[in-house]
Amino acid sequence: MKPSGEEPVLLAELKPGRPQRYDWKSSCETWSVAFSPDGAWFAWSQGHCVVKLIPWPLGEAELSCKTSERKSGGKAETWSRGAAKEKTLECGQIVWGLAFSAWPAAEDGDTDPACAVGLPCLVLATGLNDGQIKVWEVQTGHLLFSLLGHQDVVRDLSFAPNGSPILVSASRDKTLRVWDLSRDGRQVQVLSGHVQWVYCCSISPDCSMLCSAAGEKSALLWSMRSYTLIRRLEGHQSSVVSCDFSPDSALLVTASYDACVIMWDPYTGEQLRTLRHVPLYSMLDSSSEIHTSSLRSVCFSPEGLYLATVADDRLLRIWALELRSPVAFAPMTNGLCCMYFPHGGFIATGTRDGHVQFWTAPRVLSSLKHLCRKALRTFLTTYQVLALPIPRKLKEFLTYRTF
Repeated sequence: MKPSGEEPVLLAELKPGRPQRYDWKSSCETWSVAFSPDGAWFAWSQGHCVVKLIPWPLGEAELSCKTSERKSGGKAETWSRGAAKEKTLECGQIVWGLAFSAWPAAEDGDTDPACAVGLPCLVLATGLNDGQIKVWEVQTGHLLFSLLGHQDVVRDLSFAPNGSPILVSASRDKTLRVWDLSRDGRQVQVLSGHVQWVYCCSISPDCSMLCSAAGEKSALLWSMRSYTLIRRLEGHQSSVVSCDFSPDSALLVTASYDACVIMWDPYTGEQLRTLRHVPLYSMLDSSSEIHTSSLRSVCFSPEGLYLATVADDRLLRIWALELRSPVAFAPMTNGLCCMYFPHGGFIATGTRDGHVQFWTAPRVLSSLKHLCRKALRTFLTTYQVLALPIPRKLKEFLTYRTF
C-alpha cells in the first residue's frame, strides 16, 4: 500500500435552512453524522432538534455547486431521487448521537432478519438531550420506539455490526446501556464503571468487544458476551473522547484532548503506536494555544489502512497506519465529528455551525499481504496468532507490530 499525498478536496457542504423561530446558536451543532452500512443513506444532526435523512449519493447539482441549503421546517419529505426520499425527523430535543442498524441484506427468497423479529429493514437510532433514545424507520420516517432509562444526554450510539438487534448507548449519566430491539427495545444491561460523562462507544466488527470513552484518561474495554469489564486502557494524559475499531477487530484507536491518538491491541492491551497532533504552522504559539490540537473524533477507513481525525486546530487529518505523521490535511473550521463512507473514497465531517462537509479521501488498492492479514484477523485473536507454528516476523506482521 502506497499512501497518497493528495490533499482532501471539499466536494459539497450542506447547510441547514432554519426557520425564524430557531434563531438561537446554542443548539445548532452537528454532533453526529452517519452513513447506513450499505451506503444508501446519510443522516445528519443539523441542530435545533432536527435530523435529516438523505438518500446517497447526493445529486450532481449539489456536488457541483459545493454548498446546498437544507430546510428544517415541517415533516414533509422535501426532496427525492428515484424511490428514496429525503426525510426530516423532528426529535423534540437536541440530537447528540446517531447510529444506523446493521441488518445484513436478505438473500433472494429469504426474509430480512430484521423483519423476522418485527423490525423494519433499516432503522436509525437518535440519542437525545433528555436521555431518550428515539428509533426511527428509515424508509418511512416513522417513530418506532422511545427507549427510556438514561438520566442525562445520550452522547453516542452503536449497533452490533453482525446484524443482531442489539444497540449500545453512552450517556452523560456515566453509564452505558444495552438494548434489544427485537424485544420492543427492552433494556438488557447497564454497564457502570466510568466516573465521568461517557462520550463514545464502539462495538468491534466481530461483536466480541465494546470500547467506551469518557472524560477520563483511560478507555474501558468490555466483553459483549458477558457484559463485564475486560480491562482499562491507560496511556492518555487527558480525557479520551473518541474510539473506533479496525474492520478486522485487531486494532483499536482512541483519541484524546491530549492531542494524541493511541493505537492499541485490544486483546492484549498493548500500545502499538502513538500519533501526535502537532500544529501545522510553526508560528503557532504553543504556550498560548494549549488546547489548539485537542481531538474531537477519530475513525478507521473501510479497508483499515487509514485513519481520519478532527481536531480543534481547524484541520482534518488523514493518517496511513504505517506512518506516524499525516499523509494529507484539509482546513475545516469548528469540526466536531467525522465518518468514512462505507465503501471508501469520501469522509463526512460535522461542525459547530450545523454544517456537514464531504471530502475526498485516498482510494487505495490493498496489498495481497494486507488482505490476507485482514482475512485471518477477522477470526483469529492476537493470542491465537501468537500460538501458530509460523516464523516470528510473520507473527509480528499479523499482529500489526510491523506493517
